[in-house]
Amino acid sequence: MSVRARPTSPHLQIYRWTVTMTMSILHRATGIANYAGMALLAIWLGAAAFGQDQLTMVNYIYGSWFGQIVLFGFTWSLVHHMCGGLRHFVWDTAAMMEPGQREAMAWATIIASVIITILIWTAFVWMA
Repeated sequence: MSVRARPTSPHLQIYRWTVTMTMSILHRATGIANYAGMALLAIWLGAAAFGQDQLTMVNYIYGSWFGQIVLFGFTWSLVHHMCGGLRHFVWDTAAMMEPGQREAMAWATIIASVIITILIWTAFVWMA
């Protein structure tokens, strides 16, 4: 009795990298990043509950150049994850499922998330 070789799964090098693959990975990554960002929100709320001195310290940290970069990234993460969720909602209705439409939706997610994040930060800077 001869032993047949078991079929092997294709490796990532076989697949062509697509924008929809990237969006799938980014959607998961932003979901994870949102957990870390919620910890930042909890720290800020906790500082506000403990008193003005603690709130001032957290505001100083979040207001630093590094804190602003982290908060901008968190804002983008929230917006990008929301846009990705809307994209999946559209797909759940079986709309926009053709190959060209899927790629267009993926690019729209990227572009919309960047534009909306910039608009949010512009509005906050303008209001301050």
